[in-house]
Formats: sequence, C-alpha cells, structure tokens
Amino acid sequence: MAQTMDEKIKRINALYHKSQAEGLTEEEKKEQQLLRSEYIASVRANLRGQLDNINIQNEDGSIVNLGEKFGKKKSH
Repeated sequence: MAQTMDEKIKRINALYHKSQAEGLTEEEKKEQQLLRSEYIASVRANLRGQLDNINIQNEDGSIVNLGEKFGKKKSH
C-alpha cells in the first residue's frame, strides 16, 4: 500500500527524532534518505506546476506564460 505524503512526512520526522535520540540502523538510514528524496521530488514537482501556470502581463498589455517561456512546456 502506497503511503500518502503526510504519512511519509510523519515517518521522516520519526526517523529524525530517533536518529537524535539513539541513532539509526543502516536500513533506517536508507529509508530516511529515500523518503527525503521522494519528498523533495514532490515539492519540486508542485512548485514547477505552480510556476508553469503563472502569467505575467507586460506594460504593453501582452501576457507571457512563464511555463511556456522558461519551463518544460516550451516547444523547441
């Protein structure tokens, strides 16, 4: 069963507190690194999605979509 992001964050925090109190096993360290990587990837994807949908209106009234100008939506 896949964990929700909230569950992953709770586990990241639990592993952090355990690492401060008593240390982690090698398996727990690997789990912590994997969870942190998944969390960072999720944050980046969410931020990219938000940035790709921002429109800027120039002084001349034209509108530029930042995702089309700078993001992955840009066609080459």
